[in-house]
Amino acid sequence: MDAQSRGRADEIDPADQWVLNPRTGHYELQLNDSAAQERPKVAKPRRSSSAPAAPTKPSPGVPGPRRGETPPGGRRGGGRSRKGGAGGGGRRKKALLITSGTLAFLLVGGATAAYLYYDHLNGNLSVTDIAGAGTGGFKKDQAINILVIGTDKRSGAGNEGYGDKDSVGHADTTILFHIAKDRSNATALSIPRDLITNIPDCPTKQPDGTTKAIRGSKGVRFNNSLGQEGRDAGCTMRTVKDLTGIEVDNFMMVDFNAVKTLSTAVGGVPVCLEKAVDDEDSKLKLSEGEHRLQGEQALAFVRTRHAFGNESDLDRIKTQQQFLGSMMREMKSKETLTSPKKFFSLAEAATKSLTVDQGLGSIDKLTDLATELKDIDLKNITFTTLPVLDNPAEKVKATVVVNQALADPLLQMIRGDVSLTEVEKKEQAAKEAADADAKAKQDALLQGNRAPAGDVRVSVYNGGGPSGAASTTLKWLQDTKGMSRTSNQGNAPAKVGATQLEFAPNQADQARALADALGLPATALKMGTTDAAAKTPMKLTLGPDFQKPGTPLAPPIPQELPKDVQQTQADKAVCAK
Repeated sequence: MDAQSRGRADEIDPADQWVLNPRTGHYELQLNDSAAQERPKVAKPRRSSSAPAAPTKPSPGVPGPRRGETPPGGRRGGGRSRKGGAGGGGRRKKALLITSGTLAFLLVGGATAAYLYYDHLNGNLSVTDIAGAGTGGFKKDQAINILVIGTDKRSGAGNEGYGDKDSVGHADTTILFHIAKDRSNATALSIPRDLITNIPDCPTKQPDGTTKAIRGSKGVRFNNSLGQEGRDAGCTMRTVKDLTGIEVDNFMMVDFNAVKTLSTAVGGVPVCLEKAVDDEDSKLKLSEGEHRLQGEQALAFVRTRHAFGNESDLDRIKTQQQFLGSMMREMKSKETLTSPKKFFSLAEAATKSLTVDQGLGSIDKLTDLATELKDIDLKNITFTTLPVLDNPAEKVKATVVVNQALADPLLQMIRGDVSLTEVEKKEQAAKEAADADAKAKQDALLQGNRAPAGDVRVSVYNGGGPSGAASTTLKWLQDTKGMSRTSNQGNAPAKVGATQLEFAPNQADQARALADALGLPATALKMGTTDAAAKTPMKLTLGPDFQKPGTPLAPPIPQELPKDVQQTQADKAVCAK
């Protein structure tokens, strides 16, 4: 792809090429010898002439001005301060490598790599202050939970024709994307829009910079957690946390245009239909068999509620998951990975479609996230849906409620960072053998002497247990068990999947005494390999299975899903029925 094909022949020599570097697998701008001497900098692409000169004042719950645009009042905000003018060496023009996974989070999937202009792409992003919702941002050494929200707000050219054009939008399609701590797998959990739940109180940032407290609602549809009564994406994040028990790190929000522009940028998304469809509401009309959809057709496919299954939102979720899996496969395909044109189109469409929280509010931060995702194989990404039942309070079935019998083990597995992906039989056999060996060793740890209560030294950390669990446990050990040599260390550096007691070989007697007091199973005991100094305390980290001192730990996290929980892997092509 030469410079002239990008429309900047007056600034870049035609000999300049985007060339695939075989050592890195990434495209790089290669200048000819003379150009490298005379023009060391690459010109920044011009903004589209169709871009608005100045945005209108946003309504509550609606994202504010994009970075780099001038909001009402003339004060420029959200951009990065710079020294010097726009020309010469004063303004730095950076090129950014977008590694595989950046586009993934738009619609839960994808992979690409290309050098793109940093400042230009930053200006495409829209950033929302979510007033303290979430964890403050994902961390590299922990599991990651990103909430992907598809809103039905009719913003964008051509979308007013879908009806309800003045709506502020709802949380129409919501997917909680969980990335494992070891980055080996991921789970995409769809949350039905018609699920009856409680929406908590939530503070919401207003356009003038103040914070408005929006009262919660009980027994309403989940999709009311966004847009309605001025709620923003932070309210949806809080609702998901209360509903699932999973802390959300960041959010990404897209509207109708994201489906249209991304499907077009990738060259169309392959879909398969088991029967012909003609849906007047979504305007989807397709024959039986395989199709490659983009633009309006792609949007119609993910919007239709009457073309497949029993014409419910739950079947629409399955169709959307099939479409997203296909889009991810298309982005991973050789045709996409070897096309510079698609790289640029995807990156442009992706950043223009995104509204994010401040924790993801720059290309730098999105690239950090992409780096965490780049090595996950599609076969290890599982789509599933929060299990629900028809609402028993309704005669005419229009809403659903959580099916606790199926939802509880599913949510426990996600909270415990357990992969939903099937494991190969050979790998599973090796794992079971290793687990059996480890259990035998742990059981042996409980055989032996117990130290007197007064000799037990332990530091207590909260690594995912109830709020205040460390201080409550400390007081209980001291007051009821006589273990006075204990200390409260507050929150652990990182959350753990289950409660664990770490100790040295010469502290085994203390460990057994503490295990007896708290009712810790052998699986919670983690013995090191070297002895500790005389006054070194053991380390007790309370996990999500800890309820309160004196109460047995919650049952072990399930390792397999109940058979009735819907799931599919991103690498598998499924035909819509």
